[in-house]
Amino acid sequence: MTRTRDHLQRRCPRLGGPVGFSYCRTMGDNGLPCWKVFDCWWEMFDVVAYFKGRLDDETFEKIATARPKPKVTSILEIVEQAQKRVAQDRVTKPEAIQEHRFDHDVHERENISED
Repeated sequence: MTRTRDHLQRRCPRLGGPVGFSYCRTMGDNGLPCWKVFDCWWEMFDVVAYFKGRLDDETFEKIATARPKPKVTSILEIVEQAQKRVAQDRVTKPEAIQEHRFDHDVHERENISED
């Protein structure tokens, strides 16, 4: 039986709130652990041994030597992801886009009439 650590929680320095270990071990790039997983969890259990026992050497080394992306790069990636979601929504949910436009137009007219 493999002992899981997924129930453990701690404050994430990147997100600013509590997260479970399951989040940290899967929410890095391409489904890999977060690049800060060793820094964050070493006080709670032997996180190095945990991942050495579960990952191949190449993947472990990739995580162990990972560094954060520059802030600007991260922000640009988030903007790109948001643009892709909006474009996808236009294809799959055109009625939602139309409702949003209607709500926005009504709000704009209300602001103009208040002046």
